[in-house]
Amino acid sequence: VKELLKQLRNGDLLLVGARPGQGKTSFALELAIHSMKHGNQALFFTLEYNPTEFLNLFKSIGEDPENFKDTFTFDASDTINADYITSQLSAKPAGTIAVIDYLQLLDQKRENPELEVQVRVLKDFAKKHNHIIVFISQIDRSYDASTNNPPTLEDVRLPNPLDLTLFDKACFIHDGEIQVSDIA
Repeated sequence: VKELLKQLRNGDLLLVGARPGQGKTSFALELAIHSMKHGNQALFFTLEYNPTEFLNLFKSIGEDPENFKDTFTFDASDTINADYITSQLSAKPAGTIAVIDYLQLLDQKRENPELEVQVRVLKDFAKKHNHIIVFISQIDRSYDASTNNPPTLEDVRLPNPLDLTLFDKACFIHDGEIQVSDIA
């Protein structure tokens, strides 16, 4: 986690992908925690966890959420989309890290813009305001975990079209192995 954080630059979009149960949410939370320990703020947008479950996740990785009450925001609003996220991030200082749990839910509601439109909005916003945005992503069920190889960009579950080159880096997790790559 610490090494990946050193590789991230303000304005970057990071895609974190894994099959269920591989620890992608814990990993993304650890990224946020390490960033906060270096003086940054963090926001965690989720449609998957309620506040109690999230507090338990914090504790399960050995951290006390009280230590971050002034630098961490947990947001489980039903209105999570690119416009909402940018409105919450707009007053945050450069270096803030935002985690979105998860990518595929951004355009779940029909009234939200298409997924690619939202990711482009978030990319432009991150660059302009010097934030880092981490997208947790599902991996397609067709991914064969028995190969012992981590997933790749081709394995990202995309129910709707998305140009994955919008992301600056990708991190894939499989059986405790973490593979990070630049996307160009």
